[in-house]
Amino acid sequence: MGQSNGSAERGARNAEGRENGGAAPVEIRQAAAADTAALAGIAAAALTLDAPDAPAMVARLSAPPQGRRSTVLVTGDLTGCVFASISGRDPSVGHIDLLAVHPRAQDGGRGRALVAAAEDWLRAEGAAEARLAGNPPCYAWPGIDVRYTPAAALAESLGYERYDVAWNMTADLAPEVDLSTDADVARLAEAGVGVHAAGPHDRPALLAFIREHWNDNWAWEAEQAGGCHYAARGGEILGFAAWGARPSWFGPMGTAPAARGLGVGRVLLRRCLAEQRAAGQASAQIGWVGPLRFYSRAVGARAERVFWLYRRGLR
Repeated sequence: MGQSNGSAERGARNAEGRENGGAAPVEIRQAAAADTAALAGIAAAALTLDAPDAPAMVARLSAPPQGRRSTVLVTGDLTGCVFASISGRDPSVGHIDLLAVHPRAQDGGRGRALVAAAEDWLRAEGAAEARLAGNPPCYAWPGIDVRYTPAAALAESLGYERYDVAWNMTADLAPEVDLSTDADVARLAEAGVGVHAAGPHDRPALLAFIREHWNDNWAWEAEQAGGCHYAARGGEILGFAAWGARPSWFGPMGTAPAARGLGVGRVLLRRCLAEQRAAGQASAQIGWVGPLRFYSRAVGARAERVFWLYRRGLR
């Protein structure tokens, strides 16, 4: 489970006995290692749009970056769970990373009680604000998928305000989709640029490149990735792309200024997506997208999942 300390237990105890719209008090405790399978089952049952990826999502959130303050709380009857963490960028900001309640138990006030317990834990850790939004680099989604309407309704009923919107794009990985790169790789080779799959011996230099040009969050995701490709010229790394840091997702990806205009990004993207297809995926999520036009033109990706980001003060 996530890292925690005594304040997690205080937060959990404080949630017991709260009013839940007239329902019986909900017992909440800190999750134990023995609850791992139950957590995956709760998530798979509750997250109907993401059921196949739910166990892997729980596993990812349960193994956050070193040094992240986080906790996992569960109901006493193991029908609901909540993951919470403190932002690595701003310790006054806390995140509710994942909330899930089994469908058979969603009318007993468990969701409200779990959010309250998570907020108590965040307050004890010094947070002045709680966000229902992704805490990079280890997160489930950017925010609440608008199709999970009851979750958005719960957030708003608890006083959370919507402050931003984000979206994912979906890339179709069907066999007939063209993900070829041979012509582009040959063209780049003529310009002295090579494209490579990153092996273990390549990772240290690649992670240093990512930290230099972007940030530690992207470097952590690239380190966790199932696959990674990079382009280089004369020993200088020009760009990279990774996939699998989150279940079924592509990213992160970036190219250095020296590579702009070479078409490196399109090649790296296609190589990663081809690997995802070979791994058995029918589609890939391109998460928290900025440049819609690039992904649309490069692989025909479409904007599909929309997320609302919520926050509220805790003091």
